[in-house]
Amino acid sequence: MRTTKSTVVFAHPFRVALDGETFPAGSYDLETDEEAFESNGPTVYVRVATLLFVKTGTTTSVHTVDPAMLADALMADAAKPKAVGAG
Repeated sequence: MRTTKSTVVFAHPFRVALDGETFPAGSYDLETDEEAFESNGPTVYVRVATLLFVKTGTTTSVHTVDPAMLADALMADAAKPKAVGAG
């Protein structure tokens, strides 16, 4: 198993599921877990989980997200106009 850590940034409130919770704009930690499959050829890694870490005050909740829906949410966020005065 290998885990890749990254950060995603949203400039606007967003959802990563059609019927899911709306999260505020901000930076979010993301972890992608992949399982290795070895054979006679090269090792192949298959994604088994993508986790979004949401910090609220002193607590952190972990949400399993669909990578395609996360990508859609990031593209939708980038397509929205920035607020007046935002840098």
